[in-house]
Amino acid sequence: MQVTDIGSREDGKIWHRKSVSPKYGVLANVVRNASARQTKTVRFLQVAFDTTGESFLAGDHHGNIYMFDISRNRFKLVQKTGQACTALAFNLRRTTEFLVALADYSIKCFDKDTRQLVSWMRGHEGAISSLSVHSSGSYAISTSSDTAQLWSLDTFQRKRKLNVRQSVGIQKVFFLPHSNTILSCFSDDSIFSWESDTLFCKYQLPVPQDGPRIHYRTFAVTQDGKTLAAAGRTNLVHLWCLDTQQLLRVMHMPPKVKSVRFVDFLPDSFDGGSNQILGVLSQDGVMRFINVQSCKQIFEIGSHEDAITLAAICPKGHHIVAVMDSGALRIYDVRSLNPEISKPSQPLLKQVTKGKSSEGSGLKMKVYTEAGQRPVKTSGRRIQSRVLPSAVSTLDDKENDLPNGLNKKRLQTLLRAFGEYPAKYRMFIWRSLLHLPENHAAFSSLTDKGLHSAYMCLQERYPIKSHKLQRGLQRVLSALAHWAAIFGETDYLPLLAFPFVKLFENNPLICFEVVATVIVNWCQHWFEYFPNPPLNVLSLAENVLAHHDKELLQHFVVCRVTSQLYAWPLLETLFSEVLMREEWLKLFDNVFSNHPSFLLMAVVAYVTCCRAPLLLCTDKKDFEYFFHHRNSLDINAMLKEAYRLMDSTPADIHPSTALSDFEPLTQGQYPIFNKYPTFIVEYQSQERERIREQEVEYLRERQEVQELHAEAIRQQAEFEAWYKQQELLLQGEEQRRRILQEEESKLAQQRARLAAMKRELKVKELNLIDCSRRRFLKHQQDQRRIQLKRLDDEIQRKMALRDQETATAVQDIEIRQMELDAQRQRFEQQLAKEQDRVTQTVRAEVDTRRRKAEIEDSTFQNFIQEDADVSQTNKKMLEESLAEVGQREVDAEWQTEVIKRLEKAKQRQEKQRERLVNLSKQTRAKEEDVVQLMLEVEGKQWDDVVAKQATLEEERRAAATVDAQRRSLISQETEETEKHHGKLQKSLENSLNHQRRLRSPCSSRGLLHKTQGETPNTSSINQSDHSTGFSLDRCRGELDSKERELMQEIRELRTKLAARARATDFISPSTSSVHSH
Repeated sequence: MQVTDIGSREDGKIWHRKSVSPKYGVLANVVRNASARQTKTVRFLQVAFDTTGESFLAGDHHGNIYMFDISRNRFKLVQKTGQACTALAFNLRRTTEFLVALADYSIKCFDKDTRQLVSWMRGHEGAISSLSVHSSGSYAISTSSDTAQLWSLDTFQRKRKLNVRQSVGIQKVFFLPHSNTILSCFSDDSIFSWESDTLFCKYQLPVPQDGPRIHYRTFAVTQDGKTLAAAGRTNLVHLWCLDTQQLLRVMHMPPKVKSVRFVDFLPDSFDGGSNQILGVLSQDGVMRFINVQSCKQIFEIGSHEDAITLAAICPKGHHIVAVMDSGALRIYDVRSLNPEISKPSQPLLKQVTKGKSSEGSGLKMKVYTEAGQRPVKTSGRRIQSRVLPSAVSTLDDKENDLPNGLNKKRLQTLLRAFGEYPAKYRMFIWRSLLHLPENHAAFSSLTDKGLHSAYMCLQERYPIKSHKLQRGLQRVLSALAHWAAIFGETDYLPLLAFPFVKLFENNPLICFEVVATVIVNWCQHWFEYFPNPPLNVLSLAENVLAHHDKELLQHFVVCRVTSQLYAWPLLETLFSEVLMREEWLKLFDNVFSNHPSFLLMAVVAYVTCCRAPLLLCTDKKDFEYFFHHRNSLDINAMLKEAYRLMDSTPADIHPSTALSDFEPLTQGQYPIFNKYPTFIVEYQSQERERIREQEVEYLRERQEVQELHAEAIRQQAEFEAWYKQQELLLQGEEQRRRILQEEESKLAQQRARLAAMKRELKVKELNLIDCSRRRFLKHQQDQRRIQLKRLDDEIQRKMALRDQETATAVQDIEIRQMELDAQRQRFEQQLAKEQDRVTQTVRAEVDTRRRKAEIEDSTFQNFIQEDADVSQTNKKMLEESLAEVGQREVDAEWQTEVIKRLEKAKQRQEKQRERLVNLSKQTRAKEEDVVQLMLEVEGKQWDDVVAKQATLEEERRAAATVDAQRRSLISQETEETEKHHGKLQKSLENSLNHQRRLRSPCSSRGLLHKTQGETPNTSSINQSDHSTGFSLDRCRGELDSKERELMQEIRELRTKLAARARATDFISPSTSSVHSH
């Protein structure tokens, strides 16, 4: 058994897994604890279902109203009232609204979706015990112990108030289902019936005089409103028939039941509203469900340990919600409690068999034995009690599934006996009597054509409140019009079809076929005089009336009332305007069970049964009103008269001679209906189509005219606005022109005054300028004299300074030239020593490598034979490394030679320039380019050396993996080679640094610092230009010749370097071959 604690949640699931206990039928248990930490339960007080039976409201004593949706398995908090509720109602006309009776004696109406207060109704002075809502949902009755009040739920105003004496309290006041009757039950066991519109007292149920007083306090009514169950402080339950105001039976509950708290009928889908199962909640908290016909207990819910205090039953009979004594809600599934519930009943015919009496259920049924029909007085006899045997056939056993086929004679016999068919089998009997083919495909082809043009605006002629009913009527009428063209021209067809559309609202196919069958059989010869009424059919009815009631017919003739006035209104509406629903159904039970002429006999019978008021009418309007409104008529007497007319009418005037027998609709396709003047219908349809086209054309032209008129009005308004705007613009322009003229006059005056002031200022300014000019000329002459004197002094000073600087520069140049010569000689000696040392080192290294190779060959000869390819590769790598060393030696010699040649070129150049050092800027630039080029060549050679060293390093590492001993030898050789290269590189760097110190512009890194190196040279040249007095133009020829000589020497030096490089390339392979040998 699942228990759901909703706690403080405002929405969620009712159950997490749907499982119904087969033994107890419990779907879910719902409790509400005050908080998660506390176990105090908030008690639920009231529950109420909505009209669908899928949702219900529950209110607790804190004032919270919850809505539980069983079909969707959801609950949510819909309102917080702040006080306990005493009654709930959830079946209002607006399905989202509900009523709550609160502890402060007021009634509030809320909307469950918006949670807004819709209305607040006050007027009670005591606690409200019940709320009853009319079946239409427009009215409600609230009941307290001292008064009952009738409210309008449209305006939420009180309409009536029922007051009683203080000695007699009110138990309950409520509406009967599907009627305008109100039942009021008082504490003295008296029950009154009232008309809700006029509050006229219809009847009073007699108070039982025999036996103990029952003290009624709970009441229940079946869904058809015919049976009332009442119980109270005893273990007796009274069943009243409200139609006859007679006590049907008294049910004696088991001895365990001392009093009854609550009773309610359990609805069944197949009992036609005459509910047969009554739920009785006793003082022990057990609710027993009993069949009122057999007085057998079917099932029970609750127990002594888990008692029920209040219960609500779903209108569909599928669920029961009980408020337990613990304050929890328990939802029961009725179909799990009793699988026989909501199943079709047994066949109507059942054989009676003998059976032994049984008292297994413990229930007794006491039957009232009064012979007369007067319920008010009793004869003083005591009510006899007898125990019914369990094998007695019940109403559930009589009304069960129908057989496949029906016997029409048996049905007619049944109809004569009861006057009508059972409500729950009526539709099935009608379909059987009319032999409906149920041609789904043919009906779909008719409905697929859409709405017929004749019924597009049906709602304007016949406005219906229900949109669903309106659409259903349009659909059926359009299908009829598509079936036969005349039905699109027949004005009274909506009146004829409306009762069937309302009856078969949820099945348009059956509705269409019933209407079509009625037209084919009971409307024979109606359309022969179209568009006039069927005079031939009306004459048949008039002949029958003339034969049976000549006086009434003579009265019609005197009053100039024809059959079109007294018979045709009944036929074209099929009595739907003059009969109530139940009366109309009873009439057509007989019409469909007899010959088609029975309908005409019913018309004559209706007229003859109403002959008394008709004979009193003399005005034609009175007759029209009479045959278009409901009248007080006994339908049973009318049917009896119709059967009498059918039997006693002579054959020569009997309508059956003119009307054919019943012919059902054909299977597959509907029959062709052409029993009407086709030319009239076609003419009318053509005329209607022409009128419709003209109307459409007229509407189109009117729309165009309206658009043109609107456009003209718009343009006129635009023109008027434009003219008005132009006038305003002209006025503004004129005003602004006047303002401008005034401003211009003022401005002219100001300009005249300003011109006079300017002239005065100009004269003063000219005078000042003349004075300033004379003063400035004088000052300028003084400044020029001072400047000339200063220039003379400066010239004398610079001449002396230039002579001094020239002498100093010549001395500095001589000293520098001597330093350069010494440095050059020292550098040449160092290069020669380094070259000798490198040569000896290379030779020693080559000898060492050759000795190591020989040792390696002799030591690892076996290994070399197994891996000849690897040894050959290693030899080649060693040869390459030796060749590389030789190449490096050649490169070093070549670099030394280059440096020597460069030094010699510089010496020759310095000897040639001597005193022209400060004027040899261009020659120095050329020399720097040459040195830079040579350094680039040197850098490329060093890059090759580095690349070869990297390759040799990789090869040595690969060889080391082959043999550990060879790896150690190769690593030693690599270290020696790196030391040798380090020494070479250090010596070269020392020489380059020494050369850079001697001549910074010609250093090997001078290219990166060229701009920085040129700046001091440029400044020194500028100083020398200032210090020396030689002219650059005078020595231009000498410099050009010296430049040509320098370039020729550079070309020769490059040629020698290239030849030496080729020689080095030739020596390298020879050296490698020597090493290999």
